[in-house]
Amino acid sequence: METTKPIAVGITESEASRAALAWAAARAARLRLPLVLLSVLDDHWMAGEALEALPYIDVLRTSGEDLLKNSADRVRSQAPGLEVSHEMLEGSIGASLGRYSGKASMLVLGSSGQSRGAMTDRALQAAAVADCPVAVIGPRKADGRGIVVGVDGSEQATQAVAFAASEADALGEELTVLYAFTGPNRWIRAGLPSGSFARHVVEEEQVVLSETVAGLRQDYPGLVVHDVLETVMEPADALVRAAANARLLVLGSRGRGSFSRLLLGSTAHAVLAQPPCPTVITRLKKLA
Repeated sequence: METTKPIAVGITESEASRAALAWAAARAARLRLPLVLLSVLDDHWMAGEALEALPYIDVLRTSGEDLLKNSADRVRSQAPGLEVSHEMLEGSIGASLGRYSGKASMLVLGSSGQSRGAMTDRALQAAAVADCPVAVIGPRKADGRGIVVGVDGSEQATQAVAFAASEADALGEELTVLYAFTGPNRWIRAGLPSGSFARHVVEEEQVVLSETVAGLRQDYPGLVVHDVLETVMEPADALVRAAANARLLVLGSRGRGSFSRLLLGSTAHAVLAQPPCPTVITRLKKLA
């Protein structure tokens, strides 16, 4: 179902944030959706003596509002037909962006890439609680080809595949469906024999992958689909390698191996710490 909800992008003065803004603006223009720029006044500045903190809070608020206005003006000049607005949020960065995500069709954030830091932490926090897909954009130019989606047979992965296939079809890109697991290899390295049981496990997981892609060629007859079973590398490493030159990487928020109490799976967490290309974390849709 088509949406009229805007694309929201959290901005700072970092290079990755500027890349995220450009990516979000291009997507909003392509889908003919409004674009909302967000800045968050982090409430940890309000700790301590309130009166002493007020001058600093005012400076931070003014700086954030100036960044929003200047960034919005720049986007309007580059995309005159795009509906652009901006909003200042206050509170914990991850929680504030997560709450706002209910109003958006997608939340876009910059990432610090392989260097752990505020931008990466912000992306991880927001992806863990957001009600919409979260796109994490690194500072590198997003000029790759093809779309990669990670799967594992979970319900979250099924929805990630649906999102990725729709994107690939709309963009005229090929789709690679990657299932990475290391069960038999881990056992064999531990000294267990490479016997029929290990082969059986691999065959069973191949069935999972085949079932995952079974309906795609019928739903998207013109879509080129590659299914890849990876049994050597760890899932996060395999995804980062496969998507190194991709246009987009898509993941579910949690896989079937994650504990139900975890909001963001370990594979998604590891990939977001070093996103190889624009990376989208889809959310499990709640049934009415």
